[in-house]
Amino acid sequence: MNKKEVRCARMNESYVHIEHPSGLTLLLCPMPQFGSSYAMFGTDYGSVDTAFRLAGEKEFFHIPDGTAHFLEHKMFESEKGDAFADYARTGASANAFTSFDKTCYLFSCADHFKESLEILLGFVTDPYFTPETVDKEQGIIGQEIRMYDDSADWRVMFNLLDALYVNHPIKIDIAGTTETIAQITAEGLHHIYRSFYNLHNMVLAIAGNFRVEDVLEVADKVLRPSEKLEVERLEVEEPYEVSRRRVEQRFPIASPMFCIGFKEKPGDKRENAVNSILDEVLNEILVGEASPLYRRLYDEGLINTTFGSESLSGRDYMASMYSGESRDPDKVYEAICDEIERVKREGIDDEAFYRNQRAAWGRYIRMLNRVDSTAQVLMNTWFSDMGLYELLDVVAEMKKEDLEKRLRENFNREQSAISVVLPEA
Repeated sequence: MNKKEVRCARMNESYVHIEHPSGLTLLLCPMPQFGSSYAMFGTDYGSVDTAFRLAGEKEFFHIPDGTAHFLEHKMFESEKGDAFADYARTGASANAFTSFDKTCYLFSCADHFKESLEILLGFVTDPYFTPETVDKEQGIIGQEIRMYDDSADWRVMFNLLDALYVNHPIKIDIAGTTETIAQITAEGLHHIYRSFYNLHNMVLAIAGNFRVEDVLEVADKVLRPSEKLEVERLEVEEPYEVSRRRVEQRFPIASPMFCIGFKEKPGDKRENAVNSILDEVLNEILVGEASPLYRRLYDEGLINTTFGSESLSGRDYMASMYSGESRDPDKVYEAICDEIERVKREGIDDEAFYRNQRAAWGRYIRMLNRVDSTAQVLMNTWFSDMGLYELLDVVAEMKKEDLEKRLRENFNREQSAISVVLPEA
């Protein structure tokens, strides 16, 4: 077993990195000053993984849209019952989620930590799929898909992604459609599970009031050595151009909603993670609550407190998005584009840069003082080929010129789009 301590000189804190004999990576951050623990067990597999093949295979296995999310739901079921019932006996609060590029299972607890961890490692490493249970789940997920279709917030975002991207599967709804999940079979789920739920492709991140020895005891008891597999994912060629500049839909809502996006040039996973932090600070400078543009749009009644920005990044995609409610979404779009061009010409104000850099530093420090966000950042950075504390280095060492370069090279009107949801006529 390979075990090492990873220290942060800036904060004088540390976590433990362990390569378990089973093949699983353990990222453990004991925080004894807290009364609870938060554990996440995740795999590097999400909705954008649409086809793959193992070493030695000639043909790609094509995955129906929505399978990663479907598989997440199925993992909680076993021949003995439901994992949530087991968690009820330990008092832990459990959940799971599927994103574009990962699937995670998690729990938080104040006591019975070892028992809850054993449940987590147990059900995620013991799949149970039959044709009958798959058929049953297709009906349940179908209802969930219809619920998402009726959500204006969900649709305004995915309509934007569909406008920004031409071929990339990020434009596909994470849950898929009723037609695509109907193609899912128990045999296909087993093949996908064996390929992506391989322990060498997974990580266990835990933060809070626990002992490293207890984690190792449970891992040694539950986990069995896993053969490392070479999985080749099908790469999709995506042009820098957007699919279309504007998309509109009508919904039974009271006020128009919008989502504006700038399609950026992606790098590798690590570069995208670093650039996402830079973009976070850059977007605060451009449209954050303390920015001149935000104050002007707010005073003119063009935005309200629902307005916000987000940097969306992953394995091979990158975008900055701005969303909210407005009586005139297109005017907000033009104002953001004009402000970006102005800052490109005039440069970033020194005081605004330092203020937002310090604010970002404060946000990350606060994140690392919570057990849930610490575990989440441990997992996210690992899947981005980074270490937990490298986030702080990126924030502390960024320069104004770095942000100005990001702005010049990636925030272009031609590679932007707007999605609008309007009230029904």
